[in-house]
Amino acid sequence: MKQFLLVFLGGGFGSILRYYISKTLNPYYSNFYLGTFLVNIIGCLLIGLLIGISLKQNYLTQNQTLLLATGFCGGFTTFSTFALEGNLLFKESSFLYASLYMGLSVAIGILAISLGIYISKML
Repeated sequence: MKQFLLVFLGGGFGSILRYYISKTLNPYYSNFYLGTFLVNIIGCLLIGLLIGISLKQNYLTQNQTLLLATGFCGGFTTFSTFALEGNLLFKESSFLYASLYMGLSVAIGILAISLGIYISKML
């Protein structure tokens, strides 16, 4: 039961922070959801760091990993919002921006996870 509570708490904090960042930054560009993009990239970097540190040094306990990686990063990042916003851009006939938004999100997200793991090896 404690593990579910850790995921719940981490996810709640991550979701609140994601909502705030998206609401603050998304209005700046009508053809690019900057807030969601940054949240997903930062979340990828963070989960790469957390998992890298956990694997390398067995630094995090299982409960800490559940709270931070599964809970916080899971609540902070959002694939469903990313997919919805990509769909909205396509519906608005913004094919170039939709392709850039979706392509950059995936490519930079994967690079950010790799960077996080690489940084964790350096610590």
